[in-house]
Amino acid sequence: MDHSLARRLRRAAIRQERLWRAHGLGGSHDPDETAPLRLTLTELLNLHGEASLPVLVMVLSLFTLIPVGGAGWFVSFFIVALGWYWARGHERVALPGALGGFTLNELWSRRSLHGLAWLYALADRWLSPRWQAWRHDRTRGWWGLWIAVMAFIIFLPLPFGNVLPSASLVLLGLGWLFRDGLALAVSTVTGAAAIAYTVAFGQLAIDLVQRGWAWLFST
Repeated sequence: MDHSLARRLRRAAIRQERLWRAHGLGGSHDPDETAPLRLTLTELLNLHGEASLPVLVMVLSLFTLIPVGGAGWFVSFFIVALGWYWARGHERVALPGALGGFTLNELWSRRSLHGLAWLYALADRWLSPRWQAWRHDRTRGWWGLWIAVMAFIIFLPLPFGNVLPSASLVLLGLGWLFRDGLALAVSTVTGAAAIAYTVAFGQLAIDLVQRGWAWLFST
């Protein structure tokens, strides 16, 4: 993926937002024409012009950050499947109907488009081909396992537990698309922080349960 394609993706997101404004806020008095535009995940993915596996990992990871009840739990299963496809060397995977048809409301359609435009502008500025050993085909098995581990953390009901693993997967997707090994290295560091947070929270939960159990039987 080169920088010209990143600019094209950003322009596509901006064009889609202008369409949203034209139909949702355009001032027409016809109720059918002013109906708010809601994007499905498939439509959001189609903005990229391709359904590559790194793009899917990135978009679904961003989706887990949307405060919709059960979204992270639901999507985490599909992210695990993407990890398996990644390890197998697949380049393109289509969203299944149940997930692809999931519709964002007007607010999150708009925020998703803003977020994509910002993300690609940032990637276009900072990412470039380097540290190619991190992106070698022989690392696919490792990254497939990494995706599954991050999806497992997203699945767990931890407070703010989706942020770090989702960020790790977004960096993974961008790093693979831009052939930037440094982004992949940062993805590993971010994911390691997610693992450390999960372990620390688990130890705290076990300690609280043990103390509660001891207090219960001491009274």
